[in-house]
Amino acid sequence: MLGDPLIWILILPGMLLGGFAQSRVKAAVSRYSRVALSHGLTGAEVARHILDARGLRDVRIEPVKGVLSDHYDPSGKVLRLSEAVYGVPSIAAAGIAAHEAGHAIQDADDYAPMEFRSAIVPLVKAGSTAAPLVFVGGLMIQSQPIMWVGALLFGASSLFALVTLPVEFDASRRALKHLEGLGIIRTEAEMDGARNVLRAAAWTYVAAAIAALGSWAMYLLLSRRR
Repeated sequence: MLGDPLIWILILPGMLLGGFAQSRVKAAVSRYSRVALSHGLTGAEVARHILDARGLRDVRIEPVKGVLSDHYDPSGKVLRLSEAVYGVPSIAAAGIAAHEAGHAIQDADDYAPMEFRSAIVPLVKAGSTAAPLVFVGGLMIQSQPIMWVGALLFGASSLFALVTLPVEFDASRRALKHLEGLGIIRTEAEMDGARNVLRAAAWTYVAAAIAALGSWAMYLLLSRRR
């Protein structure tokens, strides 16, 4: 299977872009984590300032362990920031915190792509678990219909990755808008730094979407050939 050049054409772009995206986001975060925010606000304070400005005082902000583990939990209305963001007054921390606050604002605004992504999470989890078992099972018993079912289940992950793109891009757009509009970022140099961090992060979502589509295409191809 791996000796087929077409297989590598499908999966290699996602692998290469994923490596590039990870190195870029790590470099951007590392660089701007060392640049202090002139306003002096920590990541948690930036997020709180943005949320309060939108009247979202019910959204809690909590620290979470891990690197780049920042996320917003819509089910519990909790914004969780990593240790490198929560209590750090840097440009990188401000950009990341504002981005996650953007997700909370999306939730409050009933942003359709985010609602759709949340709705398909159970399908994605079930598909991700069942797809390999179904596909390999079909392969072992030489059943093309079962292989097709497994391949189609892989499509749930691809759909999730595609829907994630507008959700993340919009959160970054909202982040930059509030950082500037609320006066959290005061200089053009700081704004450029925040943009660089968020643009670098955006590449990880693009890479994930390309990788998911490539993998799905590979399974569809294998099912068709079998």
